[in-house]
Amino acid sequence: MGFGMAEFLDKHVTSEEEWDKYCHYVAPLVGIGLSRLFSASELEDPLVGEDIECANSMDLFLQKTNIIRNYLEDQQEGREFWLQEVWSKYVKKLGDFAKLENIDLAVQCLNELIINALHHIPDVITYLSRLRNQSVFNFCAIPQVMAIATLAACYNNQQVFKGVVNIRKGQAVTLMMDATNMPAVKAVIYQYMEEIYHRMPNSDSSSNKTRQIISTIRTQNLPSVS
Repeated sequence: MGFGMAEFLDKHVTSEEEWDKYCHYVAPLVGIGLSRLFSASELEDPLVGEDIECANSMDLFLQKTNIIRNYLEDQQEGREFWLQEVWSKYVKKLGDFAKLENIDLAVQCLNELIINALHHIPDVITYLSRLRNQSVFNFCAIPQVMAIATLAACYNNQQVFKGVVNIRKGQAVTLMMDATNMPAVKAVIYQYMEEIYHRMPNSDSSSNKTRQIISTIRTQNLPSVS
C-alpha cells in the first residue's frame, strides 16, 4: 500500500487508469482484505471475498468522493489528485479552478469527475446485496450512502472551489439509521441520483454521460417512481 502510494509522490495522476491505480492503493487494498476476512470467518459467503472487482469498486467510490470534495484543501496543501486527463480539457493548471473567472469551467470538470465516480455504484449495489451479516452490512453500507450523499451535494456546486462541502449532521444521522438493509440503501441511492438528475444543466458537456449512468443505476432493481 505504502509502496504503491509512493509511486505518485513526484507525479500527477494523469490518466483514468492511473487515477484508479492511485485510489486502489489508498483504499481498496484494505477493502479487499476485509472482504476476504468476512468470507474466511464465515460471516459472509465465499463470493464476497472472491469478487475482487466489486470489493475494489466499493473503495474506489469512497476514495474518489474524498478526492473530488477535497479539491480546495488539497490545493492549499500543495496536493493534486484530480484526474489530469479530465481537468486539462478545461484549464492549463489545476489551481486555475480556484479563480473566479474559471468557475463555470471548474463546475463542468467537477461534474465530469463525479460521473466517473458514479460508474462504481452498480458494483456497490452488487456487493452490498450479497451481505448477510447485519454488522458487516452496516459497516459497509454506511460509508457508501454517506459518499453518495456527498457527491450529490458536490454536483454542480461552486462551493467545492470556495470551501468545504459537507452533508448536514442531521442528514448524516438519518443515513446511518436508515442504511441497515438493502431496500433502504437502494432507496437512498435512488433519492440522490434523482437529485443529481434534476440539477443537471443542459449546457454541461458531460450531461449525456450523466443521463446514461443514472439510467443504468435506476434499472438496477431500484424503486420505481409512481
